[in-house]
Formats: sequence, C-alpha cells, structure tokens
Amino acid sequence: MQFEVWAPQADRVTLHCEGTVRALARDPARGGWWTGEAEAGDGARYGFALDDGPVLPDPRSRRQPDGPDGLSAVVDHERYAWRASWAGRGLPGAVLYELHVGTYTREGTLDAAAARLDHLVELGVTHVELMPLCPFPGRHGWGYEGVSLWAVHEPYGGPEALKRFVDRAHELGLGVVLDVVHNHLGPTGNHLPRFGPYFTDTHTTPWGSAVNLDAPGSDEVRAFLVGSALAWLRDYRIDGLRLDAVHTLYDTRACHFLEELSAAVDGLAEEVGRPLFLIAESDLNNPRFITPRAENGLGLHAQWNDDFHHALHTTLTGESQGYYADFARDPFAALAKTLTGGWFHDGTYSSFRGRSHGRPLDRARVAGHRLLGYSQTHDQVGNRAQGDRLSAHLSPGLLACAAALTLTAPFTPMLFMGEEWAAGTPWQFFTDHTDPKLAEAVRQGRRREFAAHGWAEEDVPDPQDPATRERSCLDWSEPEREPHARVLAWYRQLIALRHAQPDLTDPDLADTKVAYDEDARWLAFRRGDVRVAVNLGKEPAAIPLGTGRVEVLAAWDPVGTPGSDGLLQVPGESCVVLTQP
Repeated sequence: MQFEVWAPQADRVTLHCEGTVRALARDPARGGWWTGEAEAGDGARYGFALDDGPVLPDPRSRRQPDGPDGLSAVVDHERYAWRASWAGRGLPGAVLYELHVGTYTREGTLDAAAARLDHLVELGVTHVELMPLCPFPGRHGWGYEGVSLWAVHEPYGGPEALKRFVDRAHELGLGVVLDVVHNHLGPTGNHLPRFGPYFTDTHTTPWGSAVNLDAPGSDEVRAFLVGSALAWLRDYRIDGLRLDAVHTLYDTRACHFLEELSAAVDGLAEEVGRPLFLIAESDLNNPRFITPRAENGLGLHAQWNDDFHHALHTTLTGESQGYYADFARDPFAALAKTLTGGWFHDGTYSSFRGRSHGRPLDRARVAGHRLLGYSQTHDQVGNRAQGDRLSAHLSPGLLACAAALTLTAPFTPMLFMGEEWAAGTPWQFFTDHTDPKLAEAVRQGRRREFAAHGWAEEDVPDPQDPATRERSCLDWSEPEREPHARVLAWYRQLIALRHAQPDLTDPDLADTKVAYDEDARWLAFRRGDVRVAVNLGKEPAAIPLGTGRVEVLAAWDPVGTPGSDGLLQVPGESCVVLTQP
C-alpha cells in the first residue's frame, strides 16, 4: 500500500512497518510530502522516523492501538459491512442528546453505549452528540485533550466500535453528531510539531500556541483539519460535527478556515446524497458564523446558544457570579429577550467582559433551528467545582419547568445525558494523565481555580482519582424510581409534543411572543397556537392567557382552563403546555 507523510523540514524520512525499514522519497508534485510503498494490510503497525530520529505515529493515523505515543495501525475502512441503509437526518426539527462515552455506562465503551440506544429512541431524541473520541493518554477523560485527529480512542473500542455504534444508531433512526477539537491538541502525545509547522506563535490561545491557520505552512494544516472532518463524515457515516470553541480558531486569511470547512462539508453532502451539518461552539454572539457563504458568512449550519442557558440558569437558581452577573440583574427579562431575539448580548454592555458584546441576529433571515438551546451541558455542569447538576438544587417541579422552556423554545433543543431523569449523579472533571508532573499540575490548578471562588481545596474533587470518574457514571437504576421516573415521563411527553406540533418547530424566531411577571415569578410565551406557561414561584400564579377555547397538551400538575377573566391558575413550581387557536 501507499504511505505518505507531510514533513517539510525533514531531510530524510523512513517508514518503519512490521519490522521493515524503507526510505521514503520526496513527492515532486507536492512540496514537503514524502511517499513510498510497503506490504501492509489492515492492522499492520507502522510509524515514521524523521532524520533518523525516533519512530513517531502517523499524523493522519486512523488507529493508535497502544495510545498516542505508540505505533499507528492501518485501517481498511472497506472491511466493515454496514447494515443500516441510511438517508441521513438533518438539523431542522432535531432534538440532540449530548453523551460522553466514558460515563454513559460504567463499562465506558462505544459498544456498551450502543446497547443503551433504545432508551434514546423511547425518549424521542433524533440525534446523539458524542463528546470527543480522539485518542488521549490514559483511559478516562473528557476527550478535549485528544491527539491523532483521525483516530478513535482505543479504550472506547477503536474504529470498529465507532462503526458499530453509528450503524446501530442509524438502524434505530438516530443521527450521530461528533464533537471535534480543532483549536488545540493535548499537552502529551502530540507529535505534530516534529513533522511541520502545525502550530504558530503568531497567535496564542488558553492552551498555548495556536493551530496554524494563517502563517507559513498553513495550507497543509488547514487541509489536515478539513481532511479529518471529512473522514468522520465519510468513513464513519457521522451526520454532523460540533466544532469546539471556534472563537479560538485564529485566522486572518481572506477565506476563513471555517468557510473552507463548511464548503467542503456541503460538497461532501452533495456527493454522498445525505444531509451533513456543522454546529459551532462560540461565545462571540456573531451572526457571521451561521450566515450563508453566499451572503459573506462562514456557512456553518448552527451554533450553541449559551445566552439562553445563562438566562434560564439565573432565572431558576438565582446564581449571579461570573458571567451570570449580566443575566441576574433582571433574569426574567433576560430570558424573554433570548426567547424572542436569540441572544441576550447583541451589542449590549457586558460587565463580565468590561465592554460591549455581540451583534443582533436578523430574525427575518436566521431560522430558529440554527441556535441550540439547553439547560445543561457538559461544560455548564462539569466546570462547576463539584460537577453538580440542576437536580442537586432544584425541585422536580422546577426541573420540569426547565425542560418545558428548553423543549418548546424556538431553538434546536439539546439535552445532557441523564438530565431527562434528573440524574442524582454529578458529572465532574476527571483525567487520567500518564505524565505524573502534568497530573499534579492539573490537580493543583483545579484546586487553585476554585479556591479563588471560595471553595475549600479538600472539597474540589481530585481529577486523577478514579473515584471522580466513577461518581460521574450514570446510575441506570434511577429511571425506574421516583422522582426520576416522573421526570423522565415528562421529558418523553414534551419531546413527543415537539414532534407532533408544527408550531414548535416553526423556524420563525420573530413569531415568539413573551409575557412575564418578575415579582410573581411566572413567564409565558406563544408560538403560533401553542402557549407555554411556567410558574417558578412556590405559590400558585394567575397567568393571563385571554379568553377562548383552550386544550391542555401537557401539564406537570393538574390545571383547569382559564376562567372568564382569562386567567390560568398554575400551581407553584409547575408548568403547562396548551393550545389556544
């Protein structure tokens, strides 16, 4: 088979494959590339040595059987016999479910997670969003310190297990989204700088030198990242990618990397004949990310909406520290603004940043499904000192209100695993670094970070302690017990309503109308004929809906219909969804 590697700074490159050593030749048609042939089939181990240095894994390795520092292995993607006939499933009308393979089950493998996919079908979600799968040192971690951007973490099961997972999901009618990290690579096991200028000091990120998207050599780096993205979508039949922290992808070139990536993904979608999409994580509140390329945008298909989360979180909990401060001043107004305008910060002053932030969305041109709305995510739970979920602080009734607001809002809803049954397990920050110095640095850094916010060091879980990961695994006996079973039934009912009521998937952001009473702690909004009313106060609330025929579609607690005065009596910490033509 043909082997090739980009190593522009090397004077000599040798291929080490299954005990043989062969010198590679420069490719005269592609500067910096080296090529050569060797006998190798699926599973053959190989690596490259630069200028007689150590043997290193392939930057484009499809498999790392012994971890990031071991030899690469050949993967013949044609060997897998796909079972599912899959036409794809696009983003409009979707309900996403964020899942971490290592804690979704105690086994922590893709095969074990696949065995639990029936639960998601019964729940009613349409897509599973897998947190990052690229190899990282050790067995357990969040996945955001991965290397080998074309490979699958071996303890999860490797490439074949991912294919089995996707195949099973597609058999059940579920799309699969994969979280990918292009903005940095892990601090250990990252051998890319030895091969070429994959990173640049022209820009810096929270993780150090930036990935090289605009300095000399960046053409090949961009092609490396685009190729990796297309490989997930093509070779593993993934339906969409979530792009981590795109605001740290620093690129001053006329054609931004994200525009190049979105064009390539749209081209592949046309080639394979099924919808493919890109979802950005960004804190910039910049409409350009989700504006079509033809309109001078970057052409991404959707992005996370943290403003909705922050407004909802402060309204539910009263928290006001850090970035919550801007939303906590008038939380009901903040929530109403996000429900009708998408973002809270749309050019307004942010006290957390000390400056104005964001830009308004054009509601006449931006479809609601292009923003993802959620009450919990891996970030918003796991980056708390103790990884505590909303269920650790809120009553089942308030959790029901959070679900109602998320699943009937004009955005594409996303759930974080276990949220649907008010999981009693935390989701904490855990690592399994094999470098003792790095492990200690992460441990101490985590403690210092939260000590600055008033936490005692002994109350901050040790990321390296295996018990931290164990505590974070879902308890699958909970859905059968109360109050978890009632919450789960409520999520199922709301998701079924979202699929059944066209008004709840109407892409028109401008159609949402909101009313609220901050003092009485109620909020109601209308989307077409559907009305949603939530009472976050402990006492019953009289919510004005007007007169007219009303049909209750779902209610956390029993409710009647509005009286002749048009007031709907909603019990404390409760919610209702109804139609009112």
